[in-house]
Amino acid sequence: MKTRILMIVTSSNRMGHTDKPTGLWAEELAVPYYALVDAGASVVIASTAGGKAPIDPGSVKAWGTNHPAVERMLTDPALQAMIENTRPVLELKVEDFDAVFLPGGHGTMWDLPTDRGVKAAVESAYGQGKFIASVCHGAAGLVSAVRGDGQPMVLGHRVNSFTDAEEREVGLAGVVPFMLESRLRELGGVFEGGDNWQAFAIRDGQLITGQNPQSSEKVADMLIGALGMKA
Repeated sequence: MKTRILMIVTSSNRMGHTDKPTGLWAEELAVPYYALVDAGASVVIASTAGGKAPIDPGSVKAWGTNHPAVERMLTDPALQAMIENTRPVLELKVEDFDAVFLPGGHGTMWDLPTDRGVKAAVESAYGQGKFIASVCHGAAGLVSAVRGDGQPMVLGHRVNSFTDAEEREVGLAGVVPFMLESRLRELGGVFEGGDNWQAFAIRDGQLITGQNPQSSEKVADMLIGALGMKA
């Protein structure tokens, strides 16, 4: 049987109450999606609300200037159909999957931390010993999850995400509802990060976390290795 991956993305297309558009960061979906599919996995894309997943317009550039995986995504009818018709995460059972993957994009900061479907999926995956991977702001899907003993899921784990320094550099430190690196530290995560915009990812037990769009491939490769698949 194929390895099955549940990919959970944001449904937020605006940054809070502002008029700033946001959504899913294209590279953070496309790179791991194709790495996993090309390694033989089956991927189901779910979102907090279901239906069309918004793509952050800042993550798609003129044709020919995107990451090769994004260019592939833009001309892939099957993946485009999945993005247009994501499954509501509440409708899916984590026991049907081998791992959970959380791509980023600033939209995740507004719905992943508070969505009960995301919380249930992440907690269920952790409780069943499955791998949970995130890229960049996708780690927002980890902050509300708790273990069976009621402690934060990230407590004592080496973790990573979009850093506070990167958030300040893009000028959104005063826009996001909280600083993700700081929140992970507050929850007891042992935060480890790299330089701004450099690829960085770590695995600690079931958790595989990467820092920014440039880290998407590293996270996917770590998950493929952890699952015993061949990249």
